[in-house]
Amino acid sequence: MEQLEGKVAVVTGAASGIGFALAKAFVAEGMKVAMGDIEQDALDAAAAELRDKGGDVMAFTVDVAAADEVDRFRDAVLESFGAVHVVCNNAGVGSGGLLWELSDAQWQWVVGVDLFGVVNGIRAFVPKLVAQNEGHVVNTASIAGMTSTPGMGPYNAAKHGVVTISETLFHELRMFGASNVGVSVLCPGFVRTRIAESDRNAPAELRSSQAGDPQAEGMRSLIQTMIESGIDPDEVARQVLDAIKNRRFYIFTHPESINWVRARFDAILEGKDPVSGFG
Repeated sequence: MEQLEGKVAVVTGAASGIGFALAKAFVAEGMKVAMGDIEQDALDAAAAELRDKGGDVMAFTVDVAAADEVDRFRDAVLESFGAVHVVCNNAGVGSGGLLWELSDAQWQWVVGVDLFGVVNGIRAFVPKLVAQNEGHVVNTASIAGMTSTPGMGPYNAAKHGVVTISETLFHELRMFGASNVGVSVLCPGFVRTRIAESDRNAPAELRSSQAGDPQAEGMRSLIQTMIESGIDPDEVARQVLDAIKNRRFYIFTHPESINWVRARFDAILEGKDPVSGFG
């Protein structure tokens, strides 16, 4: 999709981080933007900021892990803007720990948002794109979708799932004859976002169970340190725009990521022990 002006973009996780950067970039391209997020106050503030800059945006509070809420978001987008052209299934959360110590609630929360949030977005919005044989889907995975770093089991599993779902969607669209609907999978490394604080949106019972947990606090502190050394979300949005306009599937925001992916697949093909990624 080379021409974006006047088109409609949908972004989940749009109140902050990569999602807000995407919304800003789309507004700058002259697009109408439907912003979805679970944090209503932050979402309202983000939407107001873009409106103050002349953006034509709508804000909708949505839990992407809930299929019916994503359906209502889609209906609200179509009612407000009458169309949809770019869909960014971007909302994500993180939670870490050792696999044998993680609770069922941690797994359900992370996989619900990071994997089923993408599944729900595809199911809700892609039929519209297929019917018009025009549009582009951007699914936010992570370099964690291409590697297997210890301490991040649910996140790794969800993001690996996003990568293969995106690849499957690419093939199915062409098999179905909707070749003008593009797909990209975003696999960023560390980006300066609030994902280390994502437990602010966790279910209350999960927040209370982790309160004061030294292991959880230590993991959060380590991830926060690495995030602070990451790239700006606006740079990620720039690369996403380029991928949409040039129909590029894989988006690796960090050049060193290619080496990590190559090392992983070399180990697989050579029958070696797995490598962890992130160096």
